Amino acid sequence: MTPVHPEFVPDPTLSREEMERLQRDIAEVAVFEDDFAFDPAAVRADQTDDGQTALGAATDDAEPPVVVGVDQAFVDAFSEEALAVSAIVATRGGEVIEEVHAVEPTEIPYVPGLLSFREGGAILSAFEKLSVDPDLAVLDGSGRIHFRQAGIATHVGVTLDVPAVGVAKSLLCGRPRESLDEYLSQGARVAIEADDSVTAPPGTVIGHAYQSRQYDNPETRHVNPLYVSPGHRVSAETTTDLVERLCAGYKLPEPTRLADNYADEVKAEVRD
Repeated sequence: MTPVHPEFVPDPTLSREEMERLQRDIAEVAVFEDDFAFDPAAVRADQTDDGQTALGAATDDAEPPVVVGVDQAFVDAFSEEALAVSAIVATRGGEVIEEVHAVEPTEIPYVPGLLSFREGGAILSAFEKLSVDPDLAVLDGSGRIHFRQAGIATHVGVTLDVPAVGVAKSLLCGRPRESLDEYLSQGARVAIEADDSVTAPPGTVIGHAYQSRQYDNPETRHVNPLYVSPGHRVSAETTTDLVERLCAGYKLPEPTRLADNYADEVKAEVRD
């Protein structure tokens, strides 16, 4: 899979101002509404899923879409010789159908809001190795929940023109519509709205805090929510519905959980 928009391929040699300008250009091209060919109700986390979740049941003739999970690991992350390991696991109906990876040097350190310029090259190299065409990409990182509405899920999604969603473990920016100080029950979602730190109009829903898993007594033991947001060609509401369907008893959606495990395996091999 090669870039549809090569002009957006992340270039780590750009200045910070040029990177931020490119992100604003990407956000203008990004589509934060549903624009995909698959049946969302056919998305599921495992082969035993009965299809009965918030989106309803899949139609009998709906073929499960190809959903790829994308995650990264780093070798010697804080050294000048750091390597980015990008792992992609492709699934269909909960079955793993392909695994690919790429290992590339990182050329810049981590800078909040500019993650795609550190990791994006390795991710795109891994996508080039895929033999299947993904219907949906689920990336570890933010999409529209980003200062310039162009997190790594948006950057990759627009560059490849593939429907994409971002799943982050912490909130980069924006304002929760309701307080997150109280622990959320499993399945709860709280809208994340644009504030002065985001280029979107104030109050725009740019994603959700989604409680994918929770213990029965969160006061003694709890799980923090995920922060899910549209990357490209998916709306904020559908993004959360899809992530809900893709979680299989774990905190993370199954495609990215598998990609995380695969990235660690490749990392161990590279170190050896």
